This record gives sequence, structure tokens and C-alpha cells, in this order.
Amino acid sequence: MRKEYPDGTVAVHGIDLDIAPGELVALVGSSGSGKSTILRMINRLVEPTSGTITIGGQDIRGLSKTSLRRGIGYVIQQVGLFPHRTVADNIATVPRLLGWSRGRIAGRIDELLVLVDLDPKIHAKRYPHQLSGGQRQRVGVARALAADPPVILADEPFGAVDPVVRDRLQVQFRRIQEELGKTVVFVTHDIDEAVRIADRIAVLRTGGRLEQFDTPAAILGTPATDVVAEFVGSDRGLRRLAVTPIEETDLLSPMVLYLDEEIATARTKVTASDFDYAVVIDRAGNLRGWVSQRLMTGTGTVGDRRRRFDATIDYGSSLKDGFAEIVQHDVAWLPVLEGDRYLGVLTPEAVHSALRRLLPQRVVAA
Repeated sequence: MRKEYPDGTVAVHGIDLDIAPGELVALVGSSGSGKSTILRMINRLVEPTSGTITIGGQDIRGLSKTSLRRGIGYVIQQVGLFPHRTVADNIATVPRLLGWSRGRIAGRIDELLVLVDLDPKIHAKRYPHQLSGGQRQRVGVARALAADPPVILADEPFGAVDPVVRDRLQVQFRRIQEELGKTVVFVTHDIDEAVRIADRIAVLRTGGRLEQFDTPAAILGTPATDVVAEFVGSDRGLRRLAVTPIEETDLLSPMVLYLDEEIATARTKVTASDFDYAVVIDRAGNLRGWVSQRLMTGTGTVGDRRRRFDATIDYGSSLKDGFAEIVQHDVAWLPVLEGDRYLGVLTPEAVHSALRRLLPQRVVAA
């Protein structure tokens, strides 16, 4: 697709994107790279000069603009809620236009408010000015999902909220998208946001030219052009931690003691090991805490002396999340779990080794 204005300005050059059903694609680039114009062409707020846009195999030019837009959810930065309508009425906007029954609409409102973690009994009757910025943004997401559209367009939806709320909204938006299987085209200028939530990223440059369309790991690991490399930044190795899952090869396996082992036996094991500490598990392999050599005095069992870990992390979480937990809790060991089952511990040294592995290797001339 291409968009050229009468004065000769080209907002979007020949862009060819094939987005799979249920995929979340992020469009990133600096101002003037055509990100928002692409969204507007998809819902025909702007007509392309040339090219074809299809949804589900159907050319959108064969649909009326009204029916097309009622089948697409739209989430924007400033939310765009009607200030004189309650939360429930805002969410009900499109279902009412589609002629849904009152009972069906009421059920859908409750369902969506629960989905975005807002209590229907508390929030349904409130007005937008009675909500926080993050709550208004969640209502905006609920409204976009109201008529169960297959496609969601999101134009920098979380750019106006503070960083802490933004992090939570990103996680929640991705969870909802995965649960419902919606196809999402998500515009952002923030590469970290794109890396965090997208299945694939399209990097655009000024004038609406596509530089690279690939997975976050590929964009960060092997930028296709200098423009992409400059956009993702020199610290892309750190960013790759966000898309690199914790694997068993990243884990250390310190001494393990069982909950029901006698203190005397356990103390002998720890004394003979390379560690002053041991991980405590039960006979099913579930994590039960830790114990140090200093704590193993007197009689009894390991379970009598154990201490609980301040933090754990799930296997398959990103190395970035693991490192964040290590820093936040100032720990040397972060147990990694698969369900309740203990797999090993992640250490700062392991994250550092992974980072070195992820960084592009430089060849230094002799």
C-alpha cells in the first residue's frame, strides 16, 4: 500500500505486510515514518493511493466504511471516551449500533470489565472523569473489544500514562490479546514497548519506508540496515534480555537438601560441598526454601531450620525479568520454578554470561 498526497508528499511508500490471524504486530519508527497513516488506511480514515488492504481475504474497499469500522476495535492514546456517558454506556456504543439486545449488552459490559480488571459493580456507573488515567485506558481497551472484532488497531495507547501504570497495561494488553486471539496492529515510538509485547516488529523510516519486518529477537540481534541499528540503539544487547527466555543451561545447581533430612546428615553434606547454602525441597521436588550451614545446629530436620526465598521466577520468563528480581531483592540466587517444581537458580553471573552471548561479536584486527 502507498499513500501520496496531492502536493506530492509521500506519507507511506510501498509497504507490504502480511499479518497472520491472532498476531500482534508493532509498527515503530520516528515521527513522520507513516505509522499512524498505516492505521488510518486500514480503517479507511485515509484512502491509500494505490495497493490493496485485505482483512480475512476480503478487500476492504468492498465494504462500506461504516461496516468496516464497526468490525475493527480502535484504541488511541487519549482514550476518546465520551465524557458525558458512563463507563457502561461507553463500552456499549458499538454493540448498540449493531442492534444487540439489552441483556446481551449488559452481559458483555460485565464480562469486559472483569477482563480488564475493573469491578463492574464499582466502575460501570462511573464517568470518565472519576477514573484514573490507567483505568480510562483499560475502559478504552474494553470498548474496543465490545463487539468482539477480529482486528484491533492501537495507536500509541499507553503513551499518556506514567511508566509504572504503562508497564502494567502492556502486560495486561498482551494477556488479553493472547486469551482472545485478536489480530493487533500496534503503533508505538518506543522500541522497548514493541519488544515487550509484539510477535513481530515493522521498523519504518521517514517517508513510510519499511526497513525490517521480523521478530523482536531478530530485530535486536541482526538489524537489517543501519537505520534499524540506530533506532534500536547501541544497548540492544540489554534489550534482547527481554525477549530471551530463561533456559536450563542458564541455571546453577547448588546443593539440594530434603525437607525431612536430619540436621546432622545435612550439615555434613553442606560442609563437604562448595556452597555455604543449600536449597530445600520436598520429596516431590517442590521448592520449600533454603538453609545455611550457620543455621544447621542442634537436632531436628532441615525443615525446622529452613528460610523462605524472598522471590522466585517461572521457567520461561525472560532473563530481563529474572535480572530485575535479582536486583530488586538483592539476592545472589533466584530459584526458577516450573509450576511448583524446582529447576535450579539464576545468578547475576549467569545473566552476565547470557548477555555476553547475546551481544554481537566484534572482530578486532591484529
